[in-house]
Amino acid sequence: MLRLLLAAVAGGGVTLALAPFEFFPLAFLSLATLAFLLGGAERTRSGFGLGLAWGLGVFGSGVSWLYIALARYGGVPPPLAALAIGLCCAFLALYPALLGAAFVRLCRGPVRARLLPQSLCFAALWLLSEWLRGVLFTGFPWLAIGYSQTPPSPLAGFLPLLGVYGVGGVVAWLAALLGLAWRQAGWRGLRLPLAAVAVALLAGGGFARVAWTTPVGEPLSVALVQTNVEQSLKWSPEHFAQVLQTNARLVRDTAASLVVLPETTLPALADQLPAGYLELLGDYARGNGGDLVLGVFTRDTEQRIYNAAISLGASAGQSYAKQHLVPFGEYSPPLFGWFYRLVQIPMSDQTRGAADQAPMVFGQQRIALNICYEDLFGAEIIRSLPEATLLLNLSNLAWYGDSLAQPQHLQIARARALETGRPMLRSTNTGMTAVVQPDGSVAAVLPAFEQGVLHAAVRGYQGLTPYARWGDRAALLLAVLALALACLPLRRRAGREAGVSHS
Repeated sequence: MLRLLLAAVAGGGVTLALAPFEFFPLAFLSLATLAFLLGGAERTRSGFGLGLAWGLGVFGSGVSWLYIALARYGGVPPPLAALAIGLCCAFLALYPALLGAAFVRLCRGPVRARLLPQSLCFAALWLLSEWLRGVLFTGFPWLAIGYSQTPPSPLAGFLPLLGVYGVGGVVAWLAALLGLAWRQAGWRGLRLPLAAVAVALLAGGGFARVAWTTPVGEPLSVALVQTNVEQSLKWSPEHFAQVLQTNARLVRDTAASLVVLPETTLPALADQLPAGYLELLGDYARGNGGDLVLGVFTRDTEQRIYNAAISLGASAGQSYAKQHLVPFGEYSPPLFGWFYRLVQIPMSDQTRGAADQAPMVFGQQRIALNICYEDLFGAEIIRSLPEATLLLNLSNLAWYGDSLAQPQHLQIARARALETGRPMLRSTNTGMTAVVQPDGSVAAVLPAFEQGVLHAAVRGYQGLTPYARWGDRAALLLAVLALALACLPLRRRAGREAGVSHS
C-alpha cells in the first residue's frame, strides 16, 4: 500500500512540473520514482497497480478542472459529476498502468540487473503509451510529459526535432536511468545517469539555438480580443443583446490589420443573428483598415452545425470549421446519447470540418486556424505547413472557471510554436490571450478574466522544422528501435534456456 501511495504522490508531482508552476525537474523526479518502484515489482499485476496509482495521481490533480464544466456549467449534480470525472481519470490512468505491466513483464529476471536495456524499455513503452493516449478514441494528450519541458528547460530544444511525444521519451529514458540506477546501486550508481542527463541538457540547449525557420513578409498588426463573457451568462436569452453589443463595441474601438475575436464569441448560429449584425462588424473592420476573424457556429444547407471561424472586412470572406471535436462536449460517441440527457451543453451536436482546409490569407501572411482543443494535436497542426506562416488559436475556456486549464493550454501552444517554428496567436474569452514566438517564449499575454485587447506586430515564418517534416514518425521509430534493443537480452536468455532444455 505504501508503494501505491508513493506512486500516486509521484504522479501528482507532474502537475507541478507543468504550467503555471513549471518546475520542470519534477517531471524527471516523478518518472524516476515510478521507474524505481517498477524496478522492484515481481509480478505483472504489481506493475499494473503501480502504473494505475501513478496515473490517478497525475490525472486526478492535473485535469480536475473538468469537474467545473460538468457541475457548474453543465448542470450535472455534483456527486454524479465527481463520479464521471473519477471514471475519466481512471480510464486515462489505464495507459500508465499497461505500461507498468508491460515493463515488469519484459524486464524481470536476469534483465533486471542491466541498466541500459531496462531504461530503454521504460522509455520506449512510455513514448508509445503517451502516443496511444493521444490517438485512440480521438485522443486526449493533455498532460503529456513533453509539455513540461517548454523553456526554460534545455530539453525544449528537442521539440522542433521530435515533438512532444519524443521529448517525453527522452525525459522517460533519463528518469529511468536515474531511478533504476538508484535501485541497483544507490548513490554509487548515479555517475553514468547523471552524465547522460548533463549531455542531454547540453544537446537540447544546443538545438535550441538552431533557427529552423526564417521570417517572411512584412509584419502584420494584430489585435487579439479577450471578451471575458461569463459562461453562465453567455447563453442566457436575457444577456444575448448585451453579448452582441460587447463584441460590436470591441471591434468598433480596435484598429489593426487583423482583429480576432475568440471561439464562439457570438452565442448563436450565424444565420440566426440579427439582420445586418455581421455586416456591421465587417464595416467596423474595414473602417479601421483591416479584417476581422471571429468564432461563431455555422450551418450548411444540410443543417449540419460547425464550430467555425469566419473573416469579415477588407479581404474576401474566408472560413474555417473545427476538425477535431471534443467527445461529450461537441458530439456524442456511439452509445452515449444518455449523457446528453443529463447535461446542458449548447450546440453539442456538431459536425467535423474537412481535414484539408486552406490557411486564411491576410496581406502577405497565410494563417492556419485551430479552435480550442485542436492545438493539442501536433501531427494535425503540421498539415497546414509549409504554406502557413502563422498559427492562430481561438478558444473559450470559460467552461473551466479560474483553474489550471488556462495556463496549461498556453503551455501547449508554446510547444506547438516550437514544433512548427511558427508564432502562435491566441484569442480567448477568459484567458490566456497571448502571442507566442517560434522559440516558445511568450511575447505578450493579457491577464486572465479581464476584458482587453492585445496589440502586436507579428512576423510570419517560412521553412520546416524536422518535426514538421516527419511528424511523430521519427519519435515512434526511435521507440521501436529502443524496444528492440532492450529486448535483445530477453532473446538471448530464451535461447540459452532453450539450449539447456534440449541438452
